[in-house]
Amino acid sequence: MTDPNGQNDNSADPEQAAEPVISKPYIMPDDPEPGSAEALAREVAEWRDKMLRTLAEMENLRQRTKREVADSKVYGITGFARDVLDIADSLQRALDAVPVETRELADPMLKTLIEGVVLTERSLLSALEKNGVRKFDPTGEKFNPNFQQAMYEVPDPSVPAGTVVQVVQAGYMIGERILRPALVGVSKGGAKAAAPAPANGNERQS
Repeated sequence: MTDPNGQNDNSADPEQAAEPVISKPYIMPDDPEPGSAEALAREVAEWRDKMLRTLAEMENLRQRTKREVADSKVYGITGFARDVLDIADSLQRALDAVPVETRELADPMLKTLIEGVVLTERSLLSALEKNGVRKFDPTGEKFNPNFQQAMYEVPDPSVPAGTVVQVVQAGYMIGERILRPALVGVSKGGAKAAAPAPANGNERQS
């Protein structure tokens, strides 16, 4: 059909008026877009790294907690043990106050009393050892300031200088730590003692 102005009217022909439709592939919202495989690989690597770090932190926490629990079992009685040492010292002083000759010549009643004090001291030391506390006597050893405290010097040329020759008060260990250093007298005037072996971090006195 031709309009009065001489132009062709194509509205009656829909095939000529409509624009061609081009179909596009449908992509699900959760599907990766084409070309994003590298980005996904990076994201997977990041999450894997985070997971490994978290697992490592959890293992470190587990080991640290395990050590703290073990230490609390061994060293949790430190304060109580120090108080008990005063009792052990009193028993030892009571025994030292009675010379050996006096003990042998004492009457039966006094001997019984002395034996009771000896048994009490042994029982106390045994109870301490069961709880990780042990007594040590460094007599004859090279003086070690990590485990002993020098109170005075004793002139004695018969032994190397710096040797523990007298123990004023016994020392105690708790686990691998020093609970109380031994109070000692150290020799002087003798030949110089050999240099001690290098410390290896596990030095212990018994």
